[in-house]
Amino acid sequence: MPARRAVVESGSGESDWQPYAWTAIRVTPRVERGECLNVGVALYCRPRGFLGARLRFNPARLAALDPTLDLDAVARQLRYLDQIAAGNSDAGPIARLPQHERFGWLAAPVSTVVHPGPVHGGLCRDPAIELDRLFQRMVATTDAGERSGSGS
Repeated sequence: MPARRAVVESGSGESDWQPYAWTAIRVTPRVERGECLNVGVALYCRPRGFLGARLRFNPARLAALDPTLDLDAVARQLRYLDQIAAGNSDAGPIARLPQHERFGWLAAPVSTVVHPGPVHGGLCRDPAIELDRLFQRMVATTDAGERSGSGS
């Protein structure tokens, strides 16, 4: 049986680890084909008072899935999601909601083109570090043509 990672490490207590929920943000240019591209991650950790999103807009990769996709509309939607996660009051009433309600909105499918994946959970010590780790694992690529969103 493989060794399990201990939750309690030397010199630290279980209370250092806090639960969080996260979702990948996806773009599905042509719903009928079912192809999607992960473009971001949103993470909420209530005990740490943290809600964050990291988004990366890659027009070349999206255009490869659908050359007719309105890239400007997708970029606007991703900027809006980033502002919602940040609680930027200029983004409208949703951005002024409490963090848990904003995460619920970010994790709810409201569009067939830009939408969240399933919500997952985990434990972390530092939600900002965990957000970066998830972003690297689920989204980041080394494509030279990428433009990063303000959450990067």
